[in-house]
Amino acid sequence: MPLTGPRDMFAKALAGGFAVGAFNINNMETVQGILQAAGDERSPVILQVSNGARQYAGRGYLRKMAEAASEETDVPFVLHLDHGSGFDICKACIDDGFTSVMIDGSHLPFEENVAVTRRVVEYAHDRGVWVEAELGRLAGVEETVSSRESVYTDPEEAETFVARTGCDSLAIAIGTSHGPCKFSEEARLDFERLDAIAARLPGVPLVLHGASSVPQEAVAAVNAHGGNVAGASGVPEDLLRRA
Repeated sequence: MPLTGPRDMFAKALAGGFAVGAFNINNMETVQGILQAAGDERSPVILQVSNGARQYAGRGYLRKMAEAASEETDVPFVLHLDHGSGFDICKACIDDGFTSVMIDGSHLPFEENVAVTRRVVEYAHDRGVWVEAELGRLAGVEETVSSRESVYTDPEEAETFVARTGCDSLAIAIGTSHGPCKFSEEARLDFERLDAIAARLPGVPLVLHGASSVPQEAVAAVNAHGGNVAGASGVPEDLLRRA
């Protein structure tokens, strides 16, 4: 199945009340594994490429792997830039054939985030490419994206941000975090905030980064084979399903 953009995929997800998983790829084996699992589950999926993965694999390799994979699977999937750090990398991925990009200006002051997001949106939309933006900041570390503290997304700011930038989907902060150790105490997500944001942005897909679970049986298996994974805890699946 050819690479697709998220528009129809997300419309079906919103109508059906389900989420679409996004998973980062670094090599052929991860592409094969993700798409095999998506096929087994008959689920659409997003393949994400980070800045670091793109530098590691080379500008064209992961794009070509996704292109080859499209001939081997019958489930729809998106090729997405994860945490694009600025206009230039977003432009390069759009020009390379990505069907979706994320511009992450969450570390910037509000007006600067609006400006860079709007610039990416204008370039992407002229070429039929979807744009995810981010407002608020997640705690934790993922490659060059890091923050000691969470800055939760303000619902009123979120409404203003989407109206001014024209972004297609919005990554928000409600308590998830990057990295394998997501909660130092009891796992909590701010569902009241999530409801308020969703009410102000009807029809706009909301994105949760740092929302992976960390199955304890997997941690135990790693440690049993010589690993040393201490204190790893993800987002419990019941919270993910509620979100």
